[in-house]
This record gives sequence, C-alpha cells and structure tokens, in this order.
Amino acid sequence: MRSQEPHHQPIVATRPTTGYQILELTVALALAGFVALLGTPTLMRASGRLRVDGAARELASVLHQARSYAVLHSTHVGLKFFLDGPQPTWAIFRDGDDDGVRSDDIVSGVDPAVTPVRPLQSFGARAGFGFRPGDPPPDPGHPSRVLDRLDDPIRFNNSDIASYSPLGTSTPGTLYLTDGRDWQLAVRVNGRNGRVRILTLGPSEEAWH
Repeated sequence: MRSQEPHHQPIVATRPTTGYQILELTVALALAGFVALLGTPTLMRASGRLRVDGAARELASVLHQARSYAVLHSTHVGLKFFLDGPQPTWAIFRDGDDDGVRSDDIVSGVDPAVTPVRPLQSFGARAGFGFRPGDPPPDPGHPSRVLDRLDDPIRFNNSDIASYSPLGTSTPGTLYLTDGRDWQLAVRVNGRNGRVRILTLGPSEEAWH
C-alpha cells in the first residue's frame, strides 16, 4: 500500500493592509471635504432663504391678527413694530381719540394696547428688517424705479404703523426683510382689503416674484 502523504494547504503570502486602509480613508476624507466645500455657498443660500421665509410668514400672521381684531371688535387699530431692542417686537393698539393710531398717542397712553408687546420669534442673525447689501432693489410698486430710504424698512404711507378699519381696510404698505446676504423679501399690504402678499427677490434677480 502506498503511504498517504499528508495534504498541505498552499501557503499564500499576505500583505499588511493597515497602510492601504489609512490611505483610502485619507482620500475619502479629502474628497468629502472638497464636496462639502463646493456645497457650502449653496447650503448657506438655502439656509438664508428658509430663515427669511419664516420671518415673512410670521409677519403675515401678525398683520392678519391686527386686521382680524379690527373687524371682530368693530374698531380702528394700529399694529406697531419696535426695533429698539435686541429683537424686534410688536403690539396692537386701539385708536382712543378718533384720529388714527399715532406714535405720540401710544406714548401718552391715549391709544391703549390691546395685546401685550410680543417678540418676532423668527427674527435673528439671518433674518430681519432691512435691505441686502449691494445695489438698491427695484420698487415692488414701480419696477422701473429703485428704492430709496434704505434706512427705513417699515413703510405704511408716511408712518411705520399698519392701521386697520372695522371693515378690514388698511393703510397700504410694505415691510422689507433680508437675510443680510442674498435674499430680499417684501411683505406687502393691500390697502383696499388688508390682504397680505409676500414677494421675493433672489440672488442676482432683477424682478420680484
């Protein structure tokens, strides 16, 4: 009988993989960083748009509250914004002497507040009243013109108070918002019915939509 020789498995030389794993990880991290760097401006624009959109919707809601109060209580009211603190605030005031809601009557107490002074919660570092840097934006009411008075983002005729009648009519006006970088929004109030419309002017755009 033939003796059976022991069966040996072939010996396969193995190479250390630690170096290759580190190299692959380094390359992957470098690629991820490069992709993130490319996407940063787009992400910042998207974040600014979301923030200023939220602020515009909050303003529209506040304006609607003022109009609803005037209609429900059959009285003339004014919505006033206060910009002298770390965060913008607002309150609704009732006309106490039949000459419209006026800033001096608010200070003297003739036009009493019918709501507490409340903060605008959506306003912050990337969303607030104002105009974006660069060239003045076109006037939403007169597209062939550009806006002046860029230090005045709250405009209701010659006042900064949005006034409403018991019929729901309003002083026409516009509140201008920006993320301070790319986006410009306008919250416009129609005087005939007090309705609100939000307009947007995006980066490099020349017309509101």
